[in-house]
Amino acid sequence: MELSALHTRFQEVFESEPGRAFFAPGRINLIGEHTDYNGGRVFPCAITQGTYGIARRRQDSLVRCYSLNFEEAGLISFDLSQELVNRPEDSWTNFVKGEVKFLRQAGHTIDQGFDLLVYGNIPNGAGLSSSASLELLVGITLESLFDLTLTRLDLVKIGQQVENHFIGVNSGIMDQFAIGMGAKDMAIYLDTNSLDYELVPAAFGEHLVLIMNTNKRRELADSKYNERRSQCEEALRRLQAGGMQIQSLGQLSPDGFETSRHLINDEVLERRAKHAVYENQRTVQAKEALTAGDLETFGQLLNASHLSLQEDYEVTGRELDTLVHTAWQQEGVLGARMTGAGMGGCAIALVAKDAVEAVQAAIGQAYEASIGYPASFYIAQVGAGAHALAD
Repeated sequence: MELSALHTRFQEVFESEPGRAFFAPGRINLIGEHTDYNGGRVFPCAITQGTYGIARRRQDSLVRCYSLNFEEAGLISFDLSQELVNRPEDSWTNFVKGEVKFLRQAGHTIDQGFDLLVYGNIPNGAGLSSSASLELLVGITLESLFDLTLTRLDLVKIGQQVENHFIGVNSGIMDQFAIGMGAKDMAIYLDTNSLDYELVPAAFGEHLVLIMNTNKRRELADSKYNERRSQCEEALRRLQAGGMQIQSLGQLSPDGFETSRHLINDEVLERRAKHAVYENQRTVQAKEALTAGDLETFGQLLNASHLSLQEDYEVTGRELDTLVHTAWQQEGVLGARMTGAGMGGCAIALVAKDAVEAVQAAIGQAYEASIGYPASFYIAQVGAGAHALAD
């Protein structure tokens, strides 16, 4: 949707002149899945699909929100003079309330209301971080409207606080970091333990990243996400109780894990921890391979990541496995894996540019025959992080 069309819709909905425009991207994670809350490394990048917002400050304490993606919900309002709580009937605007609440708790003054129109072209529930995109969109909008003094890392951390403590999903910091700190044509190699990061050219030569959407919607709070996090925390606790001097699973090497895994003393918890440790190592190797232009090794690491998520972490499911396993069989595909939390959502494949149409057709045909409804496909374009848009 063109920005001019969003301005027009703002005028129609709020019966006032449109304000400033903002954009926050979605993200894909090349590799490093379920490692961010385990103190490991991740390798995401922002994409050009995302969430647009137009906002105007008000003179009273009323906040009015309208989403062009959920027009049936109509105009949702809340008052800043009242306590801000998560209410299911307030739908997506709970993210807006959470941002206001945690910015205020951090000492920032938001003493007037605002009107906010939102439109997103990230498929909801696709595992491309539509929720973190909305969090960062609201964050940079409030920063601008109220002249708040914030670093971008402040906004990233507040977005995670909203997700964890207001929405109720115990996510790590990867999604907000990728969306807040992303750069065009760059992947972010992030150590989630220290928050040290490096921008790495997302250079795939004669290949591109194909996003494959199962069209099986997933809800983070309703998925196995929180369960997996608690299982990893329990595995860590048992290793520490056995004498391991570590603060996160991300500090363990594969060799260190193998010599101490008996301390966990639970087959399921061992497999969860094994994934976290080995996926962290794969992420280190993937960054080295991409930097060296070794796309074959990079693709093999994607494949190994998916198998680990399927067998050890058990978060893939039939739909994602069908997409990925079919992709592996296609000529021109160097590697494929699920991306995001799993149990639906999206997978990615590294595909030769001249094979994309044939690969997409073959995977689409096999998926619909097996699952009963079609998948969707998009070419990933690596874009900039959250930013204001020119009027």
